[in-house]
Order: sequence, then structure tokens, then C-alpha cells
Amino acid sequence: MAIDPHDRVSVVMFIREHGRGVAATVSAGGEPEAALVGMVALDDGTILFTSRSESRKVANLVGNGAMALVVGTEGAVTLQLEGSAEVASAARAKELEPVFVRHAPGSRVTDPGFSLVIVRPRWVRSYDVSDAVPVVVEALWS
Repeated sequence: MAIDPHDRVSVVMFIREHGRGVAATVSAGGEPEAALVGMVALDDGTILFTSRSESRKVANLVGNGAMALVVGTEGAVTLQLEGSAEVASAARAKELEPVFVRHAPGSRVTDPGFSLVIVRPRWVRSYDVSDAVPVVVEALWS
């Protein structure tokens, strides 16, 4: 399924269909760190995921909000996203809980010891190798 990164609706639907991907952050020492996470995409293209509050991801994001994500690791189409991320306050996590749980039933979005991460993509790249000639399309989001 080809994805047009200029079309937020198709990006959101792709993320919702896959439901997980690799999240990469930058450590305090400047080293990349990556992990597989479950993801929820909001209608505006914002991406949410939860993580243990003591995780490297959360510590990294508190110090440096740079985030990269890869979605679609098992098919011919991959979506790559880069942008900024923040760890939500308890009040913001509570506010986002209903939409998060609707897309990820049983989630630990407001459980003690878990943090909600909010990712706002600024660069989106679709890589489609379903044909003989790969198709790569990039978009900048505001």
C-alpha cells in the first residue's frame, strides 16, 4: 500500500494499521538508542506511545526531545518519521487517555510508573519497494 507522506490521513491510517514501530532517541552522551513500541496515531498526525517512566527513552526525551520512528518493518512499505517528542504531564496523559485506550485497549497510559510520550513529526518519508523501482517520497509537516 503506497503512502503519500503529504497526506496526513494516509500516514495516520498506516500507523494505526501497524500499531507499532521502532522509536529512536538520543542519550545524554549523544548515542542513539532504539526500542520497539506500540503506537497510537491521532487524527492530526501526532503519535503517542507509553513507556516505563524509568526507561532510557523517557530519560533521553527529558534531556533531548529529538525523536525518530520507523513504522512498517514487515512489508514492502516503510514509513520513517522525525520530529520532537515530550513526556506528557499527568494531567495531559489523563486528558489523552480516552483516545489512547480507544486505539490501544488495555493500555497502561495512566498506570503508576508509566509515562505517555507525545511525538510531533516534522519530516515524513515513505519508502515503497513493492515494484521493481523503489518509490521514495518525503514531506515536511508544520
